[in-house]
Amino acid sequence: MADEEVKKAKRVRRSVGPALLFWLIVLALAVVAGFSSVYVVDETENAVITRFGKYQQTVGSGLHFKLPFGIDKNYNVDIKTLRAEQFGFKTVKAGRNNEYKNNISEESEMLTGDLNIVDVEWVIQYKVVDPKQWLFNVYEREQTIRDISRSVINTLVGDRAIFDVISADRSTIQNLAQEQMNENFKTLGLGINVTTVQFQNVVPPVEVQAAFEDVNKASQDMKRLINEGKEEYNKEIPKAQGEADRQIQVAEGYAAERVNMAKGDVARFNAVYEEYKRAPKATKERIYLETMAEIFGSETKPELIDSELENLVPVKNLKN
Repeated sequence: MADEEVKKAKRVRRSVGPALLFWLIVLALAVVAGFSSVYVVDETENAVITRFGKYQQTVGSGLHFKLPFGIDKNYNVDIKTLRAEQFGFKTVKAGRNNEYKNNISEESEMLTGDLNIVDVEWVIQYKVVDPKQWLFNVYEREQTIRDISRSVINTLVGDRAIFDVISADRSTIQNLAQEQMNENFKTLGLGINVTTVQFQNVVPPVEVQAAFEDVNKASQDMKRLINEGKEEYNKEIPKAQGEADRQIQVAEGYAAERVNMAKGDVARFNAVYEEYKRAPKATKERIYLETMAEIFGSETKPELIDSELENLVPVKNLKN
């Protein structure tokens, strides 16, 4: 009886073993399929989906499903964060007190249009705008970005004199560099957009830097004096113009006054003359009396001297 029970137990174990193994395998495959068919895309990312290695689609942020067991693969690409490349210097330690390695001459030294050497340090910032192009079109992405950036800056600096690069055309070069880099990256299908090209330091070589600083200081002094002269000119010219206009207006007013007075005198003379023609004697007497009244009625009293007197010594009262 005991032997029969043992044999029965062995038969049960043999029948249960393969079934359990099968269901364990099925369960494991289900777990793997579940984990490999779900993926999450962050808010700052897009995901590029490939099926058997071929591009399928690009999806935005959120929870997504794909075919399991590696049939579909997702490549999450950050499209929001600004990426940066530094040229002529390198950030060794980032933090509150950044540490930099400067004077990377193989990148910073350039020849200007007037055959001078200048050290240019700059930074570019860019974003990924097409994740598919970013992942698949160019193999060495970072190196391509650096090569094109250096080529564009070298060309723009080489078209200008050193003083223009250092001062006058600095912002112009930055703007043109951004445009030309974006054109090159678009042609290559790199899938990025340069948002900023910023010069950090543009100086002549150390050996001649002191001389260039003296020349630059003299140039700045010249511009300052020119600006001061223009300021003084702009201040004095309107003032002189205003004074000239005032003098002209005074003269015109005086001329109008004199003309009006002369016209009045002529009119009065003509009126007197008409009266004189009608009554010459009466008019002469009236004119004489009016003249005497005007003379003796003034504040300064006249002194009358007989012209027939001889040896007359004129004596006046002296007043304090």
